[in-house]
Amino acid sequence: MTQRVSRRSLLAMGTALPALAMPTIGRAQGRYKPEYKITVVGNRPIALSESAFVWADLVNQRSEGRLNFKVYPGSSLVGGDQTRELVAIRQGVIDGAVFSTINISPQVREMNIFSLPFLMPNTAAFDALVASEVGAALFRTLAQRDIEPLAWGENGFREISNSKRAIRAPGDLRGLKIRFAAGAIFSEIYTSLGANPVQMSFADLQPALSTGAVDGQENPVNLFLGFRMDTLAQKHLTLWNYCADAGIVAISKQALAAFEPRDREIVVEAAREAGQAGNNAARKGLGANGDRSSLEECARRGVEVIDLTAAEKQAFARATRSVYDKWAGTVGTDLVRQAEAAIARVS
Repeated sequence: MTQRVSRRSLLAMGTALPALAMPTIGRAQGRYKPEYKITVVGNRPIALSESAFVWADLVNQRSEGRLNFKVYPGSSLVGGDQTRELVAIRQGVIDGAVFSTINISPQVREMNIFSLPFLMPNTAAFDALVASEVGAALFRTLAQRDIEPLAWGENGFREISNSKRAIRAPGDLRGLKIRFAAGAIFSEIYTSLGANPVQMSFADLQPALSTGAVDGQENPVNLFLGFRMDTLAQKHLTLWNYCADAGIVAISKQALAAFEPRDREIVVEAAREAGQAGNNAARKGLGANGDRSSLEECARRGVEVIDLTAAEKQAFARATRSVYDKWAGTVGTDLVRQAEAAIARVS
């Protein structure tokens, strides 16, 4: 489910920059930065953060000291505002990132495809989408912004929790204050369901839940567990898979072009493995291969887990269809139709 830069492409980049392809470690170290800054929202155990740390660790080990990737979690390089990461890379302030597509969708409208409500019913649909021409097209779009996308990853499907009541039908959301991270599409989704959407950064989410400034939030299950949201009055968790939080392991084109061919290959191969590590973390214990350990842990913590039926999910899909149709036009109708076709082949 990842996109890779081929060995041939990497070597081609090297031949385009013959003066940079120096063989000795000493010269490489003299030319390379002392540190390459990698940004990611949140921190471990968020799956995207897992990808970032795995990427950095693999690059640092395999380059034998030529490269020093350092992860700055919590979007700390941009003051905690994850929506500024893309701009910071383009400005040269940051060298690489594990992006959430949600956080870059305000700047790259096509990335809103992952936020179309109820487009992807499950992980098979997600995998089919990113492996299709749609995934390749999204990477080409990002590459036009001075950023080299190296691999797809995943933070998980976003489920909804709250402190007030079980959510089983659209009407159950009426009046609830629900936090969302970024993107006008989320405001419109929750407004269409009768909720009161509140945008805020992840850094502000936990204090807002603890004080009751918001009633609920939407995040993947393993993030819910990792950040102990059950201790923040979040006692009702509904599994509805309304959208997926896709991740992209990426680096600035300028940084990648400056590496020797062998180091470019290390960076790209490590990105692929890091994306898969994030996928594994996002999907752990959610029912695949009979492993429901994460859901069982929710129950042990006193959280009511509501696993909606297909018919119940369809009720939410119908209620948000106008938002879907509007944003399909924003994303690009042809791109959305291609995504729907790719998903239909595995449904």
